[in-house]
Amino acid sequence: MSAGTDTDSATHTPCLSGIKAAMLVTDLGFLLYWSVALLALIPAECAYKDYDDPVMSDWNYSFLPLDIAASVTGLLSLALSRGALGDRARRHRPLWLPLMLVSLTLTSTAGLQAVAFWALRGDWSPTWWIPNLALLLFPVYALTVLLRHGGSTAHRPARRPPGR
Repeated sequence: MSAGTDTDSATHTPCLSGIKAAMLVTDLGFLLYWSVALLALIPAECAYKDYDDPVMSDWNYSFLPLDIAASVTGLLSLALSRGALGDRARRHRPLWLPLMLVSLTLTSTAGLQAVAFWALRGDWSPTWWIPNLALLLFPVYALTVLLRHGGSTAHRPARRPPGR
């Protein structure tokens, strides 16, 4: 790797690459879900139980800010980790890891809240349980990896060769 590159091999470990891929799918999935929900494109037979109940609708839409915050911080962390925002954002690049931790925490919180709600209601539909368990659990694994290996996965600027 040349001294002029902006990437660090630690930001491309196989484990971290898998976490980043899962985050990208999740964050784009959140944005897709909310686009479809806001445009009322979800067929009633695919919607959650009591979809037409205004209280249930309010409950669902109460996740909008949480999910969007998770997506924005997640997508920004991914862009910063790749150096994809150009030279002007270079000084902000070290923020990728804290933003990733925030995004994963928000994602897990959204999954936990949904799972707890469906459990309290006694609604065991796999259509809603499977994605919400994924939202709850994949960030727990990712956070464990990132926190356990935080020192080795954090971006470090490339070293300059001696004499420069």
